[in-house]
Amino acid sequence: MKKDGLPDATEAVHRGVELHQRGRLDEAEAVYRAVLTEAPQHFDALHLLGVIQQQKGLYAESAELIAHALSIDPNAAAAHSNLGNALRRMNRLDDALASYDRALALAPDFVDAHNNRGNALARLNRSEDALAAYDRALELRPNYPEALYNRANMLTELDREDEALACYDAVLRLRPDYLQALNNRGNLLRTLKRPAEALESFDRALALKPDQPEALSNRGNVLLDLARAEDALASYDRALQLKPDYEQAWNNRGEALRELRRLDDAVASFDRALQLTPDLVDALHNRGMALLSLKRFSESTATFVKLLSIAPKHDYAAGYRFHAQLHACDWSDYDATRARIRADVAQGERRDMPFSLLAHCDDPAAQFACARNDVGDKYPPAQPQWQGERYRHDKIRVAYLASTFHDHPVAYLIAGLFEAHDRTRFEISAISFGPDRKVDMRDRLRRSFDRFVDVRAQTDEQVAKLLKAMEIDIAVDLNGLTEGCRTGIFAHRPVPLQVNYLGYPGTSGADYFDYIIADSHVIPHGQERFYSEKIVRLAGSYQVNDRKRRIAERVPTRAELGLPEDGFVFCCFNNSYKIAPFMFDIWMRLLKRVDKSVLWLLHDNAEAPWNLAREAERRGVDANRIVFAPRVALDEHLARHRSADLFLDTLPYNAHTTASDALWAGLPLLTCMGQGFAARVAGSLLNACGLPELIAPDLAAYEALALELVGEPGRLTDIRATLSRNRATCALFDTDRFCRHIEAAYVTMHERRQRDEAPAGFDIT
Repeated sequence: MKKDGLPDATEAVHRGVELHQRGRLDEAEAVYRAVLTEAPQHFDALHLLGVIQQQKGLYAESAELIAHALSIDPNAAAAHSNLGNALRRMNRLDDALASYDRALALAPDFVDAHNNRGNALARLNRSEDALAAYDRALELRPNYPEALYNRANMLTELDREDEALACYDAVLRLRPDYLQALNNRGNLLRTLKRPAEALESFDRALALKPDQPEALSNRGNVLLDLARAEDALASYDRALQLKPDYEQAWNNRGEALRELRRLDDAVASFDRALQLTPDLVDALHNRGMALLSLKRFSESTATFVKLLSIAPKHDYAAGYRFHAQLHACDWSDYDATRARIRADVAQGERRDMPFSLLAHCDDPAAQFACARNDVGDKYPPAQPQWQGERYRHDKIRVAYLASTFHDHPVAYLIAGLFEAHDRTRFEISAISFGPDRKVDMRDRLRRSFDRFVDVRAQTDEQVAKLLKAMEIDIAVDLNGLTEGCRTGIFAHRPVPLQVNYLGYPGTSGADYFDYIIADSHVIPHGQERFYSEKIVRLAGSYQVNDRKRRIAERVPTRAELGLPEDGFVFCCFNNSYKIAPFMFDIWMRLLKRVDKSVLWLLHDNAEAPWNLAREAERRGVDANRIVFAPRVALDEHLARHRSADLFLDTLPYNAHTTASDALWAGLPLLTCMGQGFAARVAGSLLNACGLPELIAPDLAAYEALALELVGEPGRLTDIRATLSRNRATCALFDTDRFCRHIEAAYVTMHERRQRDEAPAGFDIT
């Protein structure tokens, strides 16, 4: 080089730039450093060496070199922009923004600086300003893929999804191999509930680069949406082969396993995600849910407690934690917890699920708010499939939709109705999205329908399109807001009339349901404001019953059941989560006042008996006076009811199918009437079988009546005789009568729709 270093230095820098542009960074860096040895103040060498350090991820060194260059030439707009890039990657966002502003003051039409400035503003959560910066860059260079991509991301952030999708499509027209755009486009399409198109986007990305763990994991998410859990699992496993420490893929894999009901494997997958990232809230939530399904309630509770310590407002976590506790009969902080959840739900917060709320809240307004919160979050209205067409069928086409077409309490109640429907006036279909269990009830149900369709492998939208193609007139949801529901099908409005019935004792909270089937006891006149649906009140009880429920001929002896031969047997075969501490207080007082009496409960899970024994001892009652009945076949379960003396109902969530079982078996049942639907069902059943005197108006009367019945054995004998006498004739167990009433309801609904009249409540008398 010449002594002053300049002519040869400039030539050397040109060689460095050529190497730099060819991606040979180490060689280019060596050239720039050689130039700086001879000419330490060479602006281009300092600036470009700073750019290389940035490309290598050495942002502090990059910023130092470029700042040095700018001390030599402060009017270099490109250097100010590149300094901004280094500062942005160091999270010095305000300094980065100042650098971009200096670049643009020197060169107002500097396109890259506008784009980079938008990136800094995006990181500062100044979304609208960032969008304006990208728009300015695109005014100057309309076909600028990076700016279009950044703009699409910002539009997504601003919930302007349709514009964002158009922007991603514009990027991909300019650069079809833009991987990030394909991936983000796929995620956006998933958000828009367009899973088939999302899958195509991820598949395009993976065709370009098969070893993308993020794209494989995202693809798995879409496959889950498409009800392809096995394929999703394979996609997650491939992602984890490429990136074993990918905690989100471990979490997603757990969700696929949970969908496949491989719950222990799911927990192991969530545990692996949490080993990698202990505060991964999604994995904590999903682990808690899997443990809840496994009936490992104390572990589930602890998991949700940890989640809430990290994210106190995490959607539904407080309710799930409380639900796990109630299953185990862990009543610690009971009153404060339920009051807090109820208050939050009333404020529109997603604090509990509608079904779990019923176990501790008897306020119809809060139940309505909870349903509204849930359905608005998970099942908002989608594009309607039915567009007002008026069908002219010879028969009214009714489809029942459920996850419970197997050995499930709902199926045991309703099977006789499906068989009793008048096939000269109705065509009856089943849309099943629950397990295909190889049990007698499944076979019986299949035979009872004109058409039985298993849609487990179809998305909500696909099922909605199927119902539309079948020209169904009335779709009846037998799940409601319970586990396994597919409310999203109804969100697509596939049929003219949508009905909420039986599975969930309360409102759907969704405006796209037209009717709820009830009676005047479970929904008294005046409570219409707590229901999004119009109310159809049937005569007798809303609850259907099947007269073909078999009771085993042999009744086990009390000794075989672990019961005293001569003591009074109070019983309650409700699930453990329905047992509230204030009800247990009453039961323990009854045991104290009735010598040799016992309380006979269902052995629902491994944890509840231990906690209930402890609670009994705390109330001064020997824990041995609580006897637990194991689960047995239904006919044997019905037979063993005859060894009990009085069924004690729960509040605020009554016995439902369990109450019908007791009454069908001839066991007197004492209930207390609450405010909400779930708290009034047993009263509805007692009215329909001619025993309204067993409905107490409040808990004090409930306790007093229980003692009266114990002290008057002849009265209980008379009640048993009434049950035996009425079983063949009462409204509760008259399946054919019930069928005529619900068919009359369907006809009235259908005729109103045929006349283009809006849904309206009515009574069947």
